[in-house]
Amino acid sequence: MRLVVGEGSCGLAAGAGAVHTRLEALLAEANPTGVELGITGCNGMCFLEPIVDLYDDEGALHRLVKVQEKDADKIYQAVTTGDLSLVDGLCISSEDAEFLSRQTRIALRDCGVIDPESIDDYIAHGGYQAISKILSTGMTPEDVIAEIDVSGLAGRGGAGFSTAFKWRAARNADPGEDGRKYLICNADEGDPGAFMDRAVIEGDPHALIEGMLVGAYAIGAAEAIVYVRAEYPLAIVRLRKAIADATERGYLGDNILGSDFSCTLRIKAGAGAFVCGEETALIESLEGKRGMPRLKPPFPAQAGYWHQPSNINNVETYANVAWIIVNGGAAFAAMGTENSKGTKVFALSGKIRRGGLVEIPMGTTLREVIFDIGGGIRDNKEFKAVQLGGPSGGCLPASKLDTVIDYRELGATGAIMGSGGMVVMDESTCMVGMARFFLDFTAKESCGKCVHCRLGTKRMLEILDRIVNGKGEEGDIEKLEDLCYAIKDGALCGLGQTAPNPVLTTIRYFRDELEAHIAEHSCPAGECRELITYYIDQDKCIGCTACARQCPAKAISGERKSPHKIDPALCIKCGNCKTACRFGAVQVK
Repeated sequence: MRLVVGEGSCGLAAGAGAVHTRLEALLAEANPTGVELGITGCNGMCFLEPIVDLYDDEGALHRLVKVQEKDADKIYQAVTTGDLSLVDGLCISSEDAEFLSRQTRIALRDCGVIDPESIDDYIAHGGYQAISKILSTGMTPEDVIAEIDVSGLAGRGGAGFSTAFKWRAARNADPGEDGRKYLICNADEGDPGAFMDRAVIEGDPHALIEGMLVGAYAIGAAEAIVYVRAEYPLAIVRLRKAIADATERGYLGDNILGSDFSCTLRIKAGAGAFVCGEETALIESLEGKRGMPRLKPPFPAQAGYWHQPSNINNVETYANVAWIIVNGGAAFAAMGTENSKGTKVFALSGKIRRGGLVEIPMGTTLREVIFDIGGGIRDNKEFKAVQLGGPSGGCLPASKLDTVIDYRELGATGAIMGSGGMVVMDESTCMVGMARFFLDFTAKESCGKCVHCRLGTKRMLEILDRIVNGKGEEGDIEKLEDLCYAIKDGALCGLGQTAPNPVLTTIRYFRDELEAHIAEHSCPAGECRELITYYIDQDKCIGCTACARQCPAKAISGERKSPHKIDPALCIKCGNCKTACRFGAVQVK
């Protein structure tokens, strides 16, 4: 039998490390024959972590979920005695299992399956076949680019630009006397609620390496660089080991697999500036400068890193490449829509029952992702909106749930696909506050190079601050719209050009909430503290005193077993009373 503990960041945060340590100690003490213990990355089912996959002697998978350290002894007894009924209570439900069964996995094909720290495991699952095929069959760089072109693969970092077009532009660019070209991976995943790239690097780092090798061969680059967030320490550790192992095996370095192709790969840890997700700002940071966008043209394919021809794609884009080379571009293009080919990975989070990583074919609807795969809204509340594309995206209401996921269709709604963040909100979410949250993020992350972004986002934020604090004025919505379009038209880079999107979609789909904040000085969702009042429903209160015990301001009075009251003059609107009440007596108006 074989035990595999899910040790992505989500699993480790939930306690997978302690589970592994306990299992390791039990197995070391008894040293049973035929029992192996290993690790894997996140399989996408973050809502069920920690996860332990038990493979029986016939190779059948028994997935154990929400495993705690105390459960390790029970699992040990099951594998050593062969009585798997001992872990029946930990097995995944058929309903939760649908989370993966409804997906189509290409970029995530081996995440949660292989040991991310073992190159042998990657090779055993078909790894490095793509680069071997290219070098052994005599595929030219032009052949490789043509196959990527057939696939229709578009950049998964947000812009959705043709990967083949970018590769061909870098391939045809003149490197001049220097003679060097560079292939760069943008792993600076900065969107709130996005964790796709991190999971790929943590769970399948060799897939990124192989995809980059194919790209480097295609454009003629002998040096590749992964620009990754320093906030991803586990990803960096595993990628560093994968690079060392691939170099030792001859997949990186000089004369790869005995060919004339040579390529090295190194890691650059970024300091966490959101603007460095923009490719020219990333290049500035790579060169040791402050991360600020460059004017385009020239584009990176013409003059990028050290002003040499350079190609930049993100982690998910490269993670698709090896599969395409092995299976053919037509197989990838057969999935998706006319405008958007293949699959897309989303980080599903927020007020959702089953949050985690989802990979689905383009053309799937938002409703299918949120309700069929994600299981719908937690606590039986009503769906209100979904934020797509992070701070650069927009919030879509229930009326847009049947929108299909492709670049053109999502763009028509005012949102964007972005890198793949999908934050779900329920009826208790204030959409004005949500727009303010994302604008606050982009205003703080602005590099300050251009006036429209540097000052425009701050002026918008000041207006939204006034609105959520009950000081909105007539005409504020129109002022916001004017600022939005001025920033979109005048900002230098994608950060500024898309910063107004959350506000514009809020005005477009949730204007009534904005008007309520301004005209009535009320928050329909009951979230904006300056616009709400806590009170106790006298018919529901049984006088249990739970709310009074949790009130730090001593604003609640009343006798035991008699209805209580809240003094609004003393109430600091912390919400502790509402959380403590089990009878729904504490209300907000």
